Amino acid sequence: MKVIFTQNVPGKGKIGEVKNVADGYAQNFLIKKNLAKQATPQALKEEESRKKKIAAAKAETKAEAEKIKKQLEADETIVKIGSKAGEDSRLFGSVTSKQIGDALKKQFQITIDRRKLVMTDALKSLGFHNVPIELAPGVQSRVRVQVYKL
Repeated sequence: MKVIFTQNVPGKGKIGEVKNVADGYAQNFLIKKNLAKQATPQALKEEESRKKKIAAAKAETKAEAEKIKKQLEADETIVKIGSKAGEDSRLFGSVTSKQIGDALKKQFQITIDRRKLVMTDALKSLGFHNVPIELAPGVQSRVRVQVYKL
């Protein structure tokens, strides 16, 4: 029996895949537990439509990410964050991804989820730092951060 997987089934199929499986397995397990549905002509059309919508949404997300990337890589885009520091330019504490995200929103009206900032460690010294950002799959950028002494 041909089925369309509606959920990931380890070792059998992923969402949206159309596969042939044993009739009993399809009826008694996959369809019964809503892991798959029978691949009728109507269901195949619906699946194709769903895939087109997902592709369009991904393209829109990537276009938005490219737009944000241009803003972030502009020469005038430098996120300035003040922090207390000692004599040797080391901060009392550190600058985290949350602080960078909040400063981006406040200074440039660019909203970026803090989890998209790829920081291996928090910033712990004064000066300029380049922080990589994963805006979307395949779209990376960097934001320049200036940490200055309060």
